[in-house]
Amino acid sequence: MYLTHQRGPLHDLPDTAEAYDAVLADVAEQALARLTPDGSLEHPDCTDDIGDTSLGITSLLALAWERTKDPRLPEAVRRSLAFHLDQRVYRDDNPGYPNLKVRGSGLPYARYVLEAGAHPIGDWPSTAWALLQAVNVLDAADGLVDDGRRAELLEVAHGYWRWLTEATFFNPQEAGNQAIGCVVGGLMLARHLPPDEGGPVRARALELYAEKIRAHRVRDRGALLPPEHGGAYDNNYGPISLSFLAQAHRVSGEEVFAEDGDALARYIDARLTGGGFDNGGPRYSEQHSAFESVLGLRYFGARIGSDLGRYRGDSRWARHAVKPDGGVDGHFAWMLVWQIQDTTPWTRTPASGSARHQLRAGTVSVAFDDHLTPAVVEAAGAYWLAAAVNRQHGFGPVTDGFLLCRPMGEVRVRDVHADGLTAKLVTKPVVGRDHVLRYVRSLYVTDGTTLWTAVAVERLTGTPYLLAGLPYAEDDGDRVRRIARAAVSSAGAVRLTHPAAQGVEYFDARAELTQEQAAFALAADPRGYGNPDEGWLHLVGSTALEADPIADAPDDLHVFAVRYGTEEPLTVSVRRDAAGLTVRTDAFTAVLGGEDAYGEPELTLTAADA
Repeated sequence: MYLTHQRGPLHDLPDTAEAYDAVLADVAEQALARLTPDGSLEHPDCTDDIGDTSLGITSLLALAWERTKDPRLPEAVRRSLAFHLDQRVYRDDNPGYPNLKVRGSGLPYARYVLEAGAHPIGDWPSTAWALLQAVNVLDAADGLVDDGRRAELLEVAHGYWRWLTEATFFNPQEAGNQAIGCVVGGLMLARHLPPDEGGPVRARALELYAEKIRAHRVRDRGALLPPEHGGAYDNNYGPISLSFLAQAHRVSGEEVFAEDGDALARYIDARLTGGGFDNGGPRYSEQHSAFESVLGLRYFGARIGSDLGRYRGDSRWARHAVKPDGGVDGHFAWMLVWQIQDTTPWTRTPASGSARHQLRAGTVSVAFDDHLTPAVVEAAGAYWLAAAVNRQHGFGPVTDGFLLCRPMGEVRVRDVHADGLTAKLVTKPVVGRDHVLRYVRSLYVTDGTTLWTAVAVERLTGTPYLLAGLPYAEDDGDRVRRIARAAVSSAGAVRLTHPAAQGVEYFDARAELTQEQAAFALAADPRGYGNPDEGWLHLVGSTALEADPIADAPDDLHVFAVRYGTEEPLTVSVRRDAAGLTVRTDAFTAVLGGEDAYGEPELTLTAADA
């Protein structure tokens, strides 16, 4: 089976002017064929997330006319704009909507579902989206619609802004992407209003960003991130927030959006594998967006100098939203408009330098979580997630069912590049059931093709082993295939175990099940409402790679060694001398030395043929 939403890297999509004109031409043909007598451009199968969609296609037709002057388009723009203004603008309160601060305001808003009282909770984002579609039409409407209709659209857009910021609680779903999108709408709206009205709108948008979004950022992996559905980062919505930050910077010039976008971009770069796979999030842990994220990944990829476009998007939505029949839908159409207007080229090379929470070289990467435990290991096109044992998740030594990877003090990191090798040493103080403080030293070395790991810890009781990951997926062209095993070798005995028990709290990699599906089965609420990251924490056990310690190690240590990406036999020797702990393989010699004057561990690395 394949992962549903992680498909081709977004930077593989052609982004020339000719390619975008072809996309707009296809949208125009579909829209002209779909246009109903009353002017609707909604997809006939659309029932939810509908309130802004016809106007979204109107904005694409307006952009297409601006670029091509196709004589068929002005009439379609006028009729479809009239449809939205006459039939999709609501002013009576939606029955059951829980987030109003002012009842009976008469301010316009858009509905998530057209029927009164049907799923009104979605009206806040739908209105934010309608505001964004409206300002894009306003941007392109000069000479395309008559002054009366244009004035009416501006009045409605201003009303949308007031409903979002005065009549309701701001950002009621605690969704960073929606909140930043609303701020962008205000910034773009302000440019169309007279100065005495536009100035306060711009000021309020910046104030909301500072006080309602930026002040509530969440720290993860050393970065401060816009909060997303109760968490720090979501694989679907995080890159969408990046696109909104890009547009906010483009239209306002305010440096705060560039700074926060740079921080989010570097965070994404550190957690994203070289192959573009990623996993984790409080809303959709495995679902990836597509065209909605192009602007942000491209714009900030250029700013930080890294290939963020390796992100595997859902290519079914490569250019715009579509329904199951392949027909265009106007949802999020502004993102296509903005990425066409922005001419920043893709950066296609990795960032230079080291990142604390990442090791990356060639086709190998390790993304480390907030505690510097591997979250995803990538080698030879395969991906390993952190395994679970006795409700404990991670990579590290296990003895008597206790996983030693949760730090009880400062975690130290040393990065080294030498002789074509890239290495990271992570030194982590841990405490086991015996209440003894030990130091787990985890060495990661790659030549860009395979990954060597060596883990040393003060001698443990019982029969310890290294919990070395859950083989989960592998690249297969423009898809990611679920797997149950992948190429590894170990200096000690190695085995792949599967849970003996049954139930949703156990994940067997052999089952036709994705991590996100398993996580939602464990979450308090269903998909679309629940938190898969929280659900996954309830996992008791999983398929796991287990490696025994090597026989040839100092008497007071247990040392484990695993190589990812190959099944070639692995030979490792470990010796202690005055220089420190020397780990020698047929490819390199690493010396894990003492601490420097700042308490940081020393590491030297030499290739075997140097």
